Amino acid sequence: MANLPPSLSVGPSFGAPSPPPPPPSSSSAAANAAANAAATAAAGGRDRKMVSAEQLVLDLCDPELRENALLDLSKKREIFQDLAPLLWHSFGTVAALLQEIVSIYPSLSPPTLSPVASNRVCNALALLQCVASHPDTRIPFLNAHIPLYLYPFLNTTSKTRPFEYLRLTSLGVIGALVKVDDSEVIGFLLQTEIIPLCLRTMEMGSELSKTVATFIVQKILLDDIGLRYICATAERFFAVATVLAQMVQALAEQPSARLLKHIIRCYLRLTENARACAALNSCLPTVLKDGTFNSFLQDDHVTRRWLQQLLHNMTVAGMAGGSSHAGGMGVGPAGMGGGSSHGGMGGGGPHAGLDHLMGL
Repeated sequence: MANLPPSLSVGPSFGAPSPPPPPPSSSSAAANAAANAAATAAAGGRDRKMVSAEQLVLDLCDPELRENALLDLSKKREIFQDLAPLLWHSFGTVAALLQEIVSIYPSLSPPTLSPVASNRVCNALALLQCVASHPDTRIPFLNAHIPLYLYPFLNTTSKTRPFEYLRLTSLGVIGALVKVDDSEVIGFLLQTEIIPLCLRTMEMGSELSKTVATFIVQKILLDDIGLRYICATAERFFAVATVLAQMVQALAEQPSARLLKHIIRCYLRLTENARACAALNSCLPTVLKDGTFNSFLQDDHVTRRWLQQLLHNMTVAGMAGGSSHAGGMGVGPAGMGGGSSHGGMGGGGPHAGLDHLMGL
């Protein structure tokens, strides 16, 4: 013991209690008290928020209290931690949300949905979006086939504000599912009518609805399963390409940077399938090839680079196919008939990750 350094030496009474520490100074005692009070207040605030969230979730099961609970939860869903598991696992809550959704089906056709009813069901959809975006509830949400309850809303054509708000909020739920790259999500959606429903919105929706619907199609295409699915038949490919072309033509007159970005990314991904790339030589809009959007994309380096890569890929495909190409852009026509070059398109390039995720 005598040879131990002072810091490790043992005192004469090994089992005796250590002497009490010196009393803290008044300033350090005050600082400790303030820190403890702040920590207690923060914990109390979190507890109060959780109690508030739990009470509001319970209120969802009471038809008399449900409307206010929907409104409060949808407004505060960002500040309630773990709201999604609470919604999913609490008794009767998801059934109450589905009841809100199903209750407005009769208002879809003929289109008689009121603004008040639209706002109420959209609050329910906002809570479902919370469940769809949470990693612990996303797959159970899919396995229960909850997205299918939203498809009648995406199938509407009325352009009134209540219906447009309804479509946009429904698309937000699907967008939350695809925002995280997950082939299981894409595989589920491809077994449903999500692509035709998105194409319909891309044709007739508002700019924001078109943007979200195009984002969903983009995320499907960026998955290898989705690219193979869309390029498996000429009908599927040309259904997507035709709607994309229509939107590009409209953007030439009334540009939208965000929408154009997603459209160009869709086209670029399609060029990673050899037969789809060859087909695009005949149906890519001229305005994407003649510099119409050059000034508009001047400060958007990412989208401009995507467009350059798109045209380069088509140039390479045109040269390989022996098609003519003007100005070194590889945009010469290719056969669009029902020949073997388009029938049964399949295969796909390597998965291309998406750096830019749209904020839904």
